[in-house]
Amino acid sequence: MNRPKKNLYIKTYGCQMNVYDSEQIALILGRDYDLTDRPEEADLYLINTCSIRRKSEEKVLSLVGRLKGLKNRRPQMLLGVGGCVAQQEGERLLQRAPHLDLVFGAQGIYRLPHLLHQRLESGKAVVDTSFSADLPYISGQVKPGAPKKLVTIMQGCNNYCTYCVVPYVRGPERSRPAAEVINEVQDFLRQGGQEVTLLGQNVNSYGKGLADGLSFPGLLRRLAKLPGLVRLRFTTSHPRDLSDDLICCFAELPPLCDHIHLPVQAGSNHILARMHRGYTREEYLHKVNRLRQICPGISLTTDLIVGFPGETEADFADTLALMREVAFDAAFYFKYSPRPQTAAAALVDQIPEPVKAERLARLRILQEELSLASNQRLVGQFKEVLVEGLSKQQNQQLCGRLRSNQVVNFDGPQDLIGRMVWVRIEKANLHSLGGHRCQP
Repeated sequence: MNRPKKNLYIKTYGCQMNVYDSEQIALILGRDYDLTDRPEEADLYLINTCSIRRKSEEKVLSLVGRLKGLKNRRPQMLLGVGGCVAQQEGERLLQRAPHLDLVFGAQGIYRLPHLLHQRLESGKAVVDTSFSADLPYISGQVKPGAPKKLVTIMQGCNNYCTYCVVPYVRGPERSRPAAEVINEVQDFLRQGGQEVTLLGQNVNSYGKGLADGLSFPGLLRRLAKLPGLVRLRFTTSHPRDLSDDLICCFAELPPLCDHIHLPVQAGSNHILARMHRGYTREEYLHKVNRLRQICPGISLTTDLIVGFPGETEADFADTLALMREVAFDAAFYFKYSPRPQTAAAALVDQIPEPVKAERLARLRILQEELSLASNQRLVGQFKEVLVEGLSKQQNQQLCGRLRSNQVVNFDGPQDLIGRMVWVRIEKANLHSLGGHRCQP
C-alpha cells in the first residue's frame, strides 16, 4: 500500500541555476513529496539560497528568523537551508538558527533523501557542505507542458575574480558529459518543449576536463541539430573566454537566439585589473564589435558593479562612457558588496556607502535611458513571440519573449501559451514591450 505523500515547499533565491536546482530538488524528492505553494502546509520547507551579494544573504537570514514562529506552531515540519549561503556558512547557520533541521550545500541536493533520513533517524540537525566530482541529473518535468527549460551544463568557476564568492560556494569548474546534456534536451523536446537555456557560471569554459574534449561551440552545434529545438540560449559568458568560434555560432546556428549576456562589470582598465577579470576595456569592445559584425541587431545585456575598492571618479566615468559606447539593451547593476573569502574584501581602499549609492543612482539613470531607447527602436516592427504565460503586469494579458529576449505583453486567449505567435510592437516601456497579435 502506497503511503500518502507529504507536502514540500521550496523558496528560491538567486540565479537561474538556483531555479534549475530547485526543480531538481522537487524531482529528487518526488517519490515522497508533492510540491505545494502554501508554506503553512509544508511538511518540508526548503530555502535555496544565493550569496553573491550581502543583501541576498541578509534576505535569507531574515526569512529563516521569521520561520521560527511557523516551526514552533508546526514542530513536525522540517526546515532546511541549501545552496550558496548554506555552503558558505555551514555549521554557523545552526548557531544562528538552531531551529533548522538541515543545512546542505550547492551539491548536497542530490543527497537530500539520505540527509532527510539521517535527520529523522538521529533527531539531530544535519549539515552537508561537501563537494562531489559529478553533476547528476534527475529526469522528469516539474511543470508538464512548459515551453522552455533551463539546463545546467556545468558548475563552478576557476577565474577567482577578486569580488566573487562563486568559486568558494560552487567549487571548481565541472562540466557534464555532452551525451547527458543532449539526452536531457531531447527528453524535453519530446514532451513538446521549444526553448532551452544552457546554464553555467562560465559556459564558455564548458568541456575542459571532459574525455571527449568537446568545446562549448561544439556542444551548441550538436544541440542546434536536434529536431524540435526552436530556440537556444545560454548564460553566463565570461568575456575573456568568448572565442571567435563561439561568436560565429550566432551566424551559423538558426536556433541560437540573437542575445548574449556578457558581464563587463566595469569600464576602467584599472578596476578590471583589480577585479582580476582577465581582459581590458579595449578587448571587451573589440568582442562587442565582432558580435555585431557577425549578428547585426544582436541584443547585448551586461552586469555592472559600482564602488569597487579603489574606484575613482575617473574610473567610474570610464564605466559610464563604455555604457554609452556599447548602448546595452539592459543591465543588472549593483553596489560592490564585500563577500567572505574574496580578495577584494581585504582591500583597504573601500568606497564609502554614500559614494557607492550616488554612483549607482547615476548609472541607473543612464542605463534606463539606454534601455528605453533600445525598446523604442522596436516599435512598429513585427516580431515572433514565444508565449510563456500570463502577464505579471497586466491583468488578462499574455506574456512572451522575443528571440532577442525582450518581454512582450499582449491580448490573447490562454490556449496560445506555449505557442509561437506574431506580434506588432506598439508600445515601449522601460522593462517590457506592448503589442497586439497579428500576421506579419
